[in-house]
Amino acid sequence: MQAVILAAGMGKRLGELTQNNTKCMVKVNGVTLIERLLQQLDNIKACKLERIVIVTGYEGQKLRDYIATRNVKTPVEYVDNPIYATTNNIYSLWLAKDYLLKDDTLLFESDLIFDASVVEKLLNNPYPSLALVSKYESWMDGTVVKLGEDCEIDKFIPGTEFRYEECHSYYKTVNIYKFSREFSTSHYVPFLEAYSKALGNNEYYEQVLRVITLLDKPEIKALPLEGESWYEIDDVQDLDIAESIFCAPEEKLERIESRKGGYWRYPKMLDFCTPVNHLFPNERLMSELRANFDNLVRSYPSGMRVNSLLAGKYFGVRQEYICVGNGAAELIKMLMDSVSGTLGVIVPTFEEYMHRVSPERLVPMEIGSGNFSYTADDVMAFFADKKISNLLLVNPDNPSGNFIPLADTLRLCAWAAERGIKLVIDESFVDFAEGDSSHTLLENSILEANPHVVVLRSISKSHGVPGVRLGVLATADVNLIARFKQDVALWNINSLGEFYMQIFGKYEKHYRRACVQFVAERKAMAEALAAVPFLRVVPGQANFLLCEVQPPFTSRQLAQRLLEDYDILVKDCSVLSCMEGSSYIRVSVRSAAENAKFINALQSLAK
Repeated sequence: MQAVILAAGMGKRLGELTQNNTKCMVKVNGVTLIERLLQQLDNIKACKLERIVIVTGYEGQKLRDYIATRNVKTPVEYVDNPIYATTNNIYSLWLAKDYLLKDDTLLFESDLIFDASVVEKLLNNPYPSLALVSKYESWMDGTVVKLGEDCEIDKFIPGTEFRYEECHSYYKTVNIYKFSREFSTSHYVPFLEAYSKALGNNEYYEQVLRVITLLDKPEIKALPLEGESWYEIDDVQDLDIAESIFCAPEEKLERIESRKGGYWRYPKMLDFCTPVNHLFPNERLMSELRANFDNLVRSYPSGMRVNSLLAGKYFGVRQEYICVGNGAAELIKMLMDSVSGTLGVIVPTFEEYMHRVSPERLVPMEIGSGNFSYTADDVMAFFADKKISNLLLVNPDNPSGNFIPLADTLRLCAWAAERGIKLVIDESFVDFAEGDSSHTLLENSILEANPHVVVLRSISKSHGVPGVRLGVLATADVNLIARFKQDVALWNINSLGEFYMQIFGKYEKHYRRACVQFVAERKAMAEALAAVPFLRVVPGQANFLLCEVQPPFTSRQLAQRLLEDYDILVKDCSVLSCMEGSSYIRVSVRSAAENAKFINALQSLAK
């Protein structure tokens, strides 16, 4: 058995990283791709390689000099592609064809990073000639195949025939192969030579496999990966993601957290961190969005006048009382920039507000550990003798889930009015609070009776559409609203968000039904979490649950284990400045099946 590595390419999409180095000398977490691959080949347990053949081209001498400094145990031989700039990898492999005829071969492209178990999987499979494939995911680019029975390769799908509506049935070639010497002799090399002569050298070697699979007996099958990690690095974004996947376990959580989202790039990861409604939108609403997607992408959204009209209809308040934001985050920044004087805050709470105000202007009401519970009376008693100009209430609170009912919130509004305090109430999670009636302050009569009150809502969180980026700010202080509308960009939300507000009314009963179902799922999940011996569940009324992590884990250790061992992401609250030194995780409530998967992971850690 031997290995052939194709490393002649220029890697132009990696920019300055390959300006003076070949692509496989790019470092992932401090280790070059080629060094990592050579180490893996040296350490193969299933067999000992006779040789490693590397086809060089761009900066080939630098690559040879570099490898000479590495402690590679397996003999390394080189083939040079002098016309790498005008050829593709079919020519590089053609140059190495004599090696294919000598021995069984493992074939690699040099821009790959993968678990060591990937090669072992290939070698441990008894079938002599195999193409490693992986279920298609959105980040993948390049050749895909369709598989038949017994992992037969039914069809290679070129880019011109790729259909996104069929991508659920596709497998991406990993660009790692096992060729038996017999297969190379009888099939691959003859077809490689014929294809090169007929169509030239500016092609890809997988085109040869595409032709071979049309034969009655192609003698090569697919071997699907089953959760093993791999990544193809073509540009700096690929490199960034690869570094977060192939890093030390204690670093992985920090790297993922620093991204602040974009978790769709990690399709195997189950996100229990982001506090959004996972039971809405329903499929019909999503279908309507998809049906109008092309037109929406090609069209400008309306300006603030139209969108505030939509938002007013959406929440049943006057247009002049409401402002639409690109998510609640835009509105929080705008509001906090406008706030003067001191700000009373109840901590722990959503820190985005606190980060927008200088520390010397904050007057914190610190809630001790335990259940982090407080009432409207507790708030009024604490701030009764404090000189504050503004007061923030996140209700239900984040991350505790503490909730103050509507009647008590209205008492707090009256108390603030008597003292000339502007009251900011974030009710992004209020639709998940239990009760027979609505708890929102978003009603014309309430806003008009309390012009000192500003209400924020995150549609992204409550409706399960964080990618759409929608939030609203409402107050009967029309001068404040008018100023905000002047301050935001002309088109501060996109057409998809505008269209969502336009059509939501048709689906409101489905949303209300989903919220009721959510309360039931939260209750069931709280009971299941309470049965985990190292967790203490804090009662809450939001779309997440706060849990104290007890020995043998800290919150950090538990979050790291869940991510590394189970691809489950939770919020480690010890990284919050207002909960530093504590040991709590915040867990979003998802569907019953997903919640069960999470509970099973916790139970396995308890054994």
